Amino acid sequence: MKKLFTGALTGLTLLASSSLAMAESTIRVTLQLPETHSLGQNWTAFKKIVEEKSKGELKIQLFPSAQLYKDKQVPEAVGSGAIEAGSVFLGRFAGSVPEVEFLNLPFLLDSEEKLRAATASGSEMRKLVDERILEETGAKVLWWQAYGRNIYLSNEFALRSPADFEGKKVRTYGKILGWTVEALGGAPTLMSGSKQFLAYQQGAVDVGMTGASGVKSRKLYEVMDHMTTSFDFPIEFVAVINNDFFNSLSAENQQIILDAAKVVELDLRNKIFKEEAELVEFAQDKMTVIELSEEERAKFKEATQAVTDRFIKEVGPKAKAIVDAVNAL
Repeated sequence: MKKLFTGALTGLTLLASSSLAMAESTIRVTLQLPETHSLGQNWTAFKKIVEEKSKGELKIQLFPSAQLYKDKQVPEAVGSGAIEAGSVFLGRFAGSVPEVEFLNLPFLLDSEEKLRAATASGSEMRKLVDERILEETGAKVLWWQAYGRNIYLSNEFALRSPADFEGKKVRTYGKILGWTVEALGGAPTLMSGSKQFLAYQQGAVDVGMTGASGVKSRKLYEVMDHMTTSFDFPIEFVAVINNDFFNSLSAENQQIILDAAKVVELDLRNKIFKEEAELVEFAQDKMTVIELSEEERAKFKEATQAVTDRFIKEVGPKAKAIVDAVNAL
């Protein structure tokens, strides 16, 4: 009887161990947007590559549309191991890594070539930022997810120079962006993306600051009739994984994940630049689209240069190192 009990116990132990191993090879991913969004599709592509290359040893389970965590909770959830992986707006790490807000500095990354070089895997900027996120949070950056670049919206007037912002209420969504608006002579108003349409419709703010993709997806062209394609700073998400979990995987599976990350990172960035070009074409039929001349861009740069100086002074040497790495490109 004792042998029978011992045998049964051993069987249960093996079953439990097997279940644990299965759980350890399952990567749960928290997403803020639907799977149909470009960021969701990006993770779907990653899932396909990883599951095929690992021959099923790694399983990826996606939880889209903030089913498990709101965006502000993701850095802690992934860093603590409450969930294995996720996507999150880079700015959400600012609480523990304030220098990540360098990305919002006006005209620091204002060309496609410079943005591609700065965000490329292995770049000096990426090393500095990714290492700081890992060091402070325990979340390992797998790849950066391009979301688009900033544009300005207005109604019944054009935005071609800093003087056009004078005295205007401007929708923003971050501290550095507020500094930029102040430098241009406007009054920053913090507002979530979901509230934009009604705010523009009711005239609660005069100018909108938003990602290019939001113009079409949120139908903002129905309440604003001018779009200035300033593209003065990029909007980036990061795909992160709990570092302890990552290190628990076999070296082979780690490499499969890293290789897949490089593939989907480049695919998404190429897709976003293509979509932005298509968006401008789409908007031209519905709005007055303003593309700044080199002379006009120079005036914006001059007016907002103090924002970068203020950022470096407030955040310190680590922020300066990142800005220097970008300027060295």
